[in-house]
This record gives sequence, C-alpha cells and structure tokens, in this order.
Amino acid sequence: MIYGITLLILGVLAAPSLLLSKKPNAKELLDKITPFQGWIGLVSCIWGVWGIIQAVLSIGLLTSHPIWWLSWMGGNVLEASLGFLLGYGMISQLVLSKNEAAKEKGAQLLEKLSPLQGKLGLFAIVMGAWTIVASILFS
Repeated sequence: MIYGITLLILGVLAAPSLLLSKKPNAKELLDKITPFQGWIGLVSCIWGVWGIIQAVLSIGLLTSHPIWWLSWMGGNVLEASLGFLLGYGMISQLVLSKNEAAKEKGAQLLEKLSPLQGKLGLFAIVMGAWTIVASILFS
C-alpha cells in the first residue's frame, strides 16, 4: 500500500499541472511538499533502484505471477526514474559532485528523461492507483 502511495506522490510532483487543472486548491498542498522534492526524489531513486534489484533477484515469480511481477518491476523503474528527475539537484550535490564522468552521465540521463517527466508522472499516478487497488483486492 505504501508503495502505491509513494508512486502517487511522485506522479503528482512530476505532473503538477494535471492536478492543478483538476483541483485549483491543491496548490497549497503542493507548495508544502515542493521544498522537500529533492529529498523525496533522492530517497525514491534509491528505493526504486533497490526494488529493481529485488525484482531481478526474484525473476522466478515471473512464471507463476507475471502480472504482479511486471507491475512490481514497472513501478520500481518508474520510481527510480521519477526519483532521479525530481531529486537530480540533491543527487548531483551529494553523489555525483565527486566524479566528473558520473556528473556528465547524470546530466545526459537527465536530458533524456526530462521531456518524459509529465508522461512518467501520469503513468506513476495510474500505477500507484493500480497498486493500491490490487493490494486491497488481492491481499
């Protein structure tokens, strides 16, 4: 359940214009969360990468529970990607600043992912909702 909520939060932070067009009073909530966007992104990126590692190590589940495993892997890829996008400033400052080659590769990855931020955010909202519903129905 917390996994789905995390994806929803990341999706809203990545695509705030969607939320603001539907609920104009949501700007107050977004203004409260935005200062923590870097930290939320950094933690989400690390959590997403760890989830990808766990999913790869549990690839045997693909034969018995393919939809669940694909949702797990897709959600982790989304979480790592959006976490990187939202927390790039923090990641660059804390991790990439010590190595020029890593800093350059991080900037290249950011350049590739930035145009997809809105679409990734919308997909994260859908995946988060799916994860919450699936955890309620199938647990």
